[in-house]
Amino acid sequence: MRAQAGLLAMAMLIACAVRAEDGGFPDVAPKAGWDTLPAAKADAKDWPWWRGPTCDNIAPAGQKPPLTWGAGTNILWQVRVPGLGHSSPCIVGDRIYMTSGDLAQGAVWLFCLERATGKTLWQTEVYKGPVAKLHADNSLASATPACDGERIFVPYQTDQAEGLVAVSLDGKVLWNKVAAPYKSIQGYSASPVFYKSAVIMPIEGGLGCRMVALHRATGEVVWRTTLRTVKESYATPLVARVAGRDQLLLIGGESTRGYDPENGALLWECEGPSTFCGATPVVSGDVMFATAGWPKRALMAIRADGKGDVTKSHVVWASDAKAGYIPSPILRDGLLYAVNDQGLMRCYDAADGNVLWEQDFKAPFYSSPLLVGGNIFVFDRKGKGYVMPAGRTVGPVIANDLPSGVFAAPVILDSRMYLRTLGDFYCIGE
Repeated sequence: MRAQAGLLAMAMLIACAVRAEDGGFPDVAPKAGWDTLPAAKADAKDWPWWRGPTCDNIAPAGQKPPLTWGAGTNILWQVRVPGLGHSSPCIVGDRIYMTSGDLAQGAVWLFCLERATGKTLWQTEVYKGPVAKLHADNSLASATPACDGERIFVPYQTDQAEGLVAVSLDGKVLWNKVAAPYKSIQGYSASPVFYKSAVIMPIEGGLGCRMVALHRATGEVVWRTTLRTVKESYATPLVARVAGRDQLLLIGGESTRGYDPENGALLWECEGPSTFCGATPVVSGDVMFATAGWPKRALMAIRADGKGDVTKSHVVWASDAKAGYIPSPILRDGLLYAVNDQGLMRCYDAADGNVLWEQDFKAPFYSSPLLVGGNIFVFDRKGKGYVMPAGRTVGPVIANDLPSGVFAAPVILDSRMYLRTLGDFYCIGE
């Protein structure tokens, strides 16, 4: 009863805060001394946030996950998690943290599973109340949680706002904050990212576009800035050291942008690739790569060392109308691998954008590819998983079937693959 009362109070707080509109969510400049915590660091044996320890969907080296799987083959364990979610698992130590939601109940949960067996160790309700209308393929749990080693951060969407909850490693809610008003056509899906003591969220929707940084320990606003874009978008940003400076890179709202993660200030912006974006960028040297898919498709390489509007000066190359919208690309050894939503997998030369090879899977995709060793793993929306060699020439494809579709990106650690489907959650290994 106490938990339900707390959640009801939070729903009332959200309603009151959002009614205040911009007056309740003004821009906030960072105060001196806000960086009081050690930076969140990832162990190579963990997968603590979206796209893994190196934020690029490249699994740690030295692993040999199985290349084939299916009913009765290389399934170490298989569990059903209540509700629905498209988020990837967050894995730290011997624990797996994953989110799920139920539209009928208006509930969002964080589950903690035992990594060895899939057994549920605890379940915490992070939100229950009115929810927004979502795209039919979206869920209340599409943003991947992030763990800084002491806390798990879970975004959630209400019917009026976007919130963020910090949960302890034993399942206790530490703080619960309304980040900004939010409504959109599709529903929220961006995962939180870390910089120093802050956890950062982009919130780009029909009630305004903002970037919000909250203190990881307290939930207090470190800084909040209004974004110049007026278009909603759904992409997770990338925080990286690029062109000699820390940058928060974000695609969407008709432009690709670089921000200073210290204070949210805009460093540079470039028109394109498109209006609505769902993919996370990748970087190589001073160049970042951005893909988007509605209302037009495009893939761009942009030098991230500029200032102000760099549309006419910093575009290295721009590619065709067969780029992806939702799946994020991977980049290694000068090769960019990307699959579009219709199942066309391509390998680009990152230097000039030339297509070196392509493989048409002739199936719809949402899940992003993952690279481990010399192989690329990628899943279509029907549950078929493909393994193919990375490199400058196309190689043979191994196809595997599961009974339920896959929207989430897989995780590979210790030669095991952790995979969320629209049915069960799997641990696949030899």
